[in-house]
Amino acid sequence: MIAPSILSADFARLGAEIDAVAGSGDGRADWVHVDVMDNHFVPNLTIGLPVVESLRKHTGLPLDCHLMIEDPDRWAPGYAEAGAHNVTVHVEAAHDPVMLAKNLRAAGAKAGLAIKPGTPIEDYLDTLKHYDTLLVMSVEPGFGGQSFIPDVLDKVRTARRLVDTGHLTLLVEIDGGINADTIEQAAEAGVDCFVAGSAVYGAGDPAKAVAALRDKARAARAR
Repeated sequence: MIAPSILSADFARLGAEIDAVAGSGDGRADWVHVDVMDNHFVPNLTIGLPVVESLRKHTGLPLDCHLMIEDPDRWAPGYAEAGAHNVTVHVEAAHDPVMLAKNLRAAGAKAGLAIKPGTPIEDYLDTLKHYDTLLVMSVEPGFGGQSFIPDVLDKVRTARRLVDTGHLTLLVEIDGGINADTIEQAAEAGVDCFVAGSAVYGAGDPAKAVAALRDKARAARAR
């Protein structure tokens, strides 16, 4: 699965930028990744609920909302109610991640749990049993265009093993520095869904970029 991140898109043309990856075939995005930042949990301020509500009306593509915010227990269910397909919160910010997962599902979304590069996955294996998605951050959250941190792939391998053996039931997603050079190693480690910002929206043809990334991931997983 390829989830283009609109953090790297032209904010003045968000509807058109999403349409560029909403065609057919391998160039059609599986999800649209929406980075919500509050300038508190991370040192950047991006978009919030009103924009998500507008995007939901504009596109049929599933919205994958990644909330890099303080107090997600309070704010995250609103994104589910607005029609987001998957709402991901940071374990470092959630007060009661198990209850939050239940609230997200009750509001109609899948529940995702994100972990920063320095956060050990082993501390949250029981928590992950309540989630549909694990988002492994391969850069420090807060800004697009950063370089991929390969050490996080150990966490991907751990999650992949637990999913394959039936101990967890979730989709493994990765976000940060994913491009034509890094997607293969992420795929080999066991990632299911790849968030790509600059690699898609920095290309002349975003749909072709999505298709090319998908081809590389498929080839790597088939080895």
